[in-house]
Amino acid sequence: MASKKEYEYCQCMRAKKKKFKKEEIITSFLVKRAQLCVLVDGVADLIRYDKKGNKTIVERYTKDDIFGELFYNVSTNSELNVVAMKDCTVIFFDVEDLYAPCNEKCSYHTTLHQDLLQRIIKKTQMQNTRIELLSKRSIRDKLLSYFQFVGGTYNKTFTIPFSYTDLADYMNVERSALMRELKNLSEDGFIKRDGSKITLLY
Repeated sequence: MASKKEYEYCQCMRAKKKKFKKEEIITSFLVKRAQLCVLVDGVADLIRYDKKGNKTIVERYTKDDIFGELFYNVSTNSELNVVAMKDCTVIFFDVEDLYAPCNEKCSYHTTLHQDLLQRIIKKTQMQNTRIELLSKRSIRDKLLSYFQFVGGTYNKTFTIPFSYTDLADYMNVERSALMRELKNLSEDGFIKRDGSKITLLY
């Protein structure tokens, strides 16, 4: 992984580093910009509000994740904002600068190209996981699919990285229905729940 210094000193790419406070909008997908962003530290959410004001968390970004308008269709992204959930540091790249050959022939340029490719692959995998989750018809199936994703293959106990309100927004379900199904999963012996800590019992 390229270090923060490698990003900062890669002047040939004209990268810009900015800091954002919690709840500040990092970028709005109002127009199509050839921009790629890397979250250096902090946590941010890609949030959509529909015409009725209903909120959906489309994606959650943590350290080293990438995002930007170029990943979304301009006809569907007018409602999308990336919002800092904690204080964040973000580096902005112009896509044209990423494609352009490096006149300085610096080693950072090659490292960053390889690094960003790995991140794009990771992002694609994350998006596919979310599509699979949303394709589940019941809240129970959504939850069990999400728990398997967060826990991975071997971790039976883990902490959910969302509040339950945000988890409901991420799954695009009502919070009351989500909490009811969590209670049912506990009573049916599928999980043990202690706050945001989940233990899988199956």
